[in-house]
Formats: sequence, C-alpha cells, structure tokens
Amino acid sequence: MRQWAFFDSNMLIYAFTQADEKTQQARLLISQGGAVSVHVLNETANVLRRKFKTPWQHIGQIIDSILKDCPDPLTLSLEIHRSALRICERYGYSVYDGLVIAAALEARCSTLYSEDMQHGQAIEGLRIVNPFQKAAN
Repeated sequence: MRQWAFFDSNMLIYAFTQADEKTQQARLLISQGGAVSVHVLNETANVLRRKFKTPWQHIGQIIDSILKDCPDPLTLSLEIHRSALRICERYGYSVYDGLVIAAALEARCSTLYSEDMQHGQAIEGLRIVNPFQKAAN
C-alpha cells in the first residue's frame, strides 16, 4: 500500500539554504517523514557544495538531519536503473530524474515532492507534486 512521500533533492536544498516560504514548506513536509535515495543525497551534497559553497562538515550535518526524518535511503540497484531508463523513454525525463522517480516507486511512495518535474503527473500510482505550485483559480 502506497502511503508516504519521496523527496527530490530540490526539496532538501530548499529546506537548508533558503529563508522564505519555500523553506518553511519544505521543512514541514520533510518533518512529516518520507523517503529519499542515496542518489538524491548525492545531488543534494553536490549542489550544496558547488552552488552554495557549503563546508563539507556542514553538508554532513545536513545529511544527518535529513536522515532523521527519512531513514534508510534507497540505494541504486540495477532494477532501479532499468526502471529509470523505461521511465525516461516513456515520459521524456532525464536519467537523473528517472532515477528519482524509479526510487520513489521502489519505495512504494504515493507522492514525489519535486519543484522540477511535471506537477500533477501520475506515473504508475505515484503522483508528482510541486508543493510551491499555486492553485489555479
């Protein structure tokens, strides 16, 4: 039974680098628990270091904080890799986004929170949600 959320790296980055409404929303969602993959943690560390010049020690502390709410990150397996390639072919996503989607499916999540993917799209029972998307009036 699908029941919990999966977080893309952009959600984790917002939670630890901004000081605005997106930060608060991302922190609230993450605090409710969910899942991540080692791939997402790698992307997060890379962006924190490259774009924000975050010191390595602080990156380690951020990752530890994420793991308190999202324990047991999924590792990349050949099955996830192959699933990601099928998703990329069918839906037109990049390999890296396909890996995130495939990991969310493997974790049996019902929601994937991401700012960078197609809001509202459903893939095999997984709904992609941009929590910052304004509702249409």
